[in-house]
Amino acid sequence: MNIQVLVFHPSIKQSRVNRNLANALSDADNIDVSYMYDLYPDYKIDVQAEQDKLSKADRIVLQFPMYWYSSPSLLKKWLDDVLTHGWAYGSTGDTLKGKELIIAISPGAGAENYRRDGGFGYTVTDFLRPFQATSNLISTKFMKPFITVGAASISDEKLAEQAQDYLKYLTQDNLQELGQFE
Repeated sequence: MNIQVLVFHPSIKQSRVNRNLANALSDADNIDVSYMYDLYPDYKIDVQAEQDKLSKADRIVLQFPMYWYSSPSLLKKWLDDVLTHGWAYGSTGDTLKGKELIIAISPGAGAENYRRDGGFGYTVTDFLRPFQATSNLISTKFMKPFITVGAASISDEKLAEQAQDYLKYLTQDNLQELGQFE
């Protein structure tokens, strides 16, 4: 299985959580990690190169910190530019059909905030519904996300454990799809 991980963190060198998660993948033979802000600091995305990466992948991972209950701006631009009509969706756009899409997200606040009766009133997966709708449009399988809550205060020990769990999660054979109302 070819796994393509696209890391959308604007300051990956200063990132504690996303850097450690991505570093845990460095020795895996079947995982290619791309640091998108390093590749496109000017937001001028090489659409053909990105589409080529996705075409070769069996499993696509979008890794990013949660910003204002959403994603960093480059990820939105990437989605707009790369997932084109006739290539990713539409009557002839079936290039990604059947591939797995995973969101690996790291919200800063603690887990107690991401409950319907918690501080924010929504779960993390509630905030990911636009990504699930995108997955439906491009005919990928939207797998259960890999969530690292409490990124702002996670201990070194817990982060090391989470990084190893991330590698195990991405490389396991049978992932579960996220249902419409989970």
